[in-house]
Amino acid sequence: MTESPATKPADGDVCQRVKNGLNLEKNGVLKSLHRCHEQQPKHHCQPEEEEVHAASHHDSQYNRPFLESFEETPMLVAVLTYMGYGILTIFGYLRDFLRHWKIERCHIAREKEEQRDFVPLYQDFENFYTRNLYMRIRDNWNRPICSVPGAKVDLMERTSRDYNWTFEYTGRVVLDVINLGSYNYLGFAENTGPCADSAAEITMKYGVGVASTRQEIGNLDRHEELEKLVAKFLGVESAMVFGMGFATNSMNIPALTGKGCLILSDELNHASLVLGARLSGSTIRVFKHNNMQSLEKLLRDAIVHGQPRTHRPWKKILIVVEGIYSMEGSIVRLPEVIDLKKRYRAYLYLDEAHSIGALGSRGRGVVDYFGLDPCDVDVLMGTFTKSFGAAGGYIAGKWELIEYLRSHSHSAVYATSMSPPVVEQIITSMKCIMGEDGTTIGCDRVRKLAENTVYFRRRLREMGFIIYGNEDSPVVPMMLYMPAKIGAFGREMLKRNIGVVVVGFPATPIIESRARFCISAAHTKEMLDRALSVISEVGDLLQLKYSRRRIQPSLSLPCDDIVFEDIDD
Repeated sequence: MTESPATKPADGDVCQRVKNGLNLEKNGVLKSLHRCHEQQPKHHCQPEEEEVHAASHHDSQYNRPFLESFEETPMLVAVLTYMGYGILTIFGYLRDFLRHWKIERCHIAREKEEQRDFVPLYQDFENFYTRNLYMRIRDNWNRPICSVPGAKVDLMERTSRDYNWTFEYTGRVVLDVINLGSYNYLGFAENTGPCADSAAEITMKYGVGVASTRQEIGNLDRHEELEKLVAKFLGVESAMVFGMGFATNSMNIPALTGKGCLILSDELNHASLVLGARLSGSTIRVFKHNNMQSLEKLLRDAIVHGQPRTHRPWKKILIVVEGIYSMEGSIVRLPEVIDLKKRYRAYLYLDEAHSIGALGSRGRGVVDYFGLDPCDVDVLMGTFTKSFGAAGGYIAGKWELIEYLRSHSHSAVYATSMSPPVVEQIITSMKCIMGEDGTTIGCDRVRKLAENTVYFRRRLREMGFIIYGNEDSPVVPMMLYMPAKIGAFGREMLKRNIGVVVVGFPATPIIESRARFCISAAHTKEMLDRALSVISEVGDLLQLKYSRRRIQPSLSLPCDDIVFEDIDD
């Protein structure tokens, strides 16, 4: 039995006790938790196949324990997953052969006969994957809902008679499905309460659309008020808002960097960041996910060698990271990133799409979570689509930065202004979080989200599932691995009135398919217990409890005290 952090080791123990009970290596990356057998008085340790990121020699930079876990895929599961994809690929080529000779009907997009000598427009691996793998489980995505995306949703039932190529609606509505898929972290996506009332009132005054850009005649007084509020909320000089979160990244990064600039991007950054970096024309180099050694090596090489061929210094170096990574559930090691950014005089672009509102004691995001100065981040980006229950995004920072973007950002110059009711939804929800509405609703929701997150993650670990990410992240990926289990898990959960999101290639590596749960402050403990019970039931049915290291439930231990049970292969 591995000792808990509260247990003091005996003299002569082989296992060295450090903070949180982990023996931490350089950069906080530990690829072996120690399995200590209780029948041996010296606690001799054997390696366990798990990777844990934790604060170690950078402890002085962290004001709280920082733990992330990424348990290794069991070898048998990995082999079976590859075999599953191999079998599907073989049958895919067989079906393509049948489609070519018109033995099987072909539903796919294809070139016209008169264009058969052209360079193929559709023939690529992704199309092969779509035809033969994705279509088998397509019913798990694009499900239409017909209610507010709150803690529970109503789903429109649909069926397919041609193996998921097309769908027909039955007219039946599946009521009160527990929603574990929406990014409604603080529960502000609702049709009652102060936010809904304010949005309805402003709609009667301003209407729904603005029908112009901000630079022309679409700059409302409510837009100005929102930008001042965002700057105050984040603790920076200025901010500007945009009507689309994706475009906030993809259209503003090209305004900040260009040819002769270097972008250092985390390998798991969101597609909007990747697209923005590519559109900028800058040189892009990718560092390993949350690995400060990899980032520092790239920074050092960039300073020493400069640009390729000419070896001139880079015009600027921009480090691009996210607050919470939406597929991994991990949190950026921001104190160390800022330290490296200052040491090598680079700029930092922080995407807080998932972390703003969801992290920190005051809901101010990952900067608040680590207790850092927001002025240490050169470009603060975030979206209103998640914690605020609205739409759009923002860029915040120094006054000079924002004034520059007002005239150089494509998203600011050419895009239509944000809709007035959306603006009002953001203003009202943000004031709730800040406590400016005279209530404690916002603070209570931030605290409730943190409690729900810790509880849900801990229970999943106790059940034996492999889950990824930081213990404080409301994004909870649970590993499924095998292709057949992606669709099976989503369908079985829906049969039991639980709505979940399942994720596979190309959003994840091809053998790391997973279910992604998003926890909300709107979830009650009864809802979470019901969902956990169903997850455990379906997990037993589909044999998804892959973890070799199960946490033993203990009511007497605080949240940070973890006791592990050895699972024999």
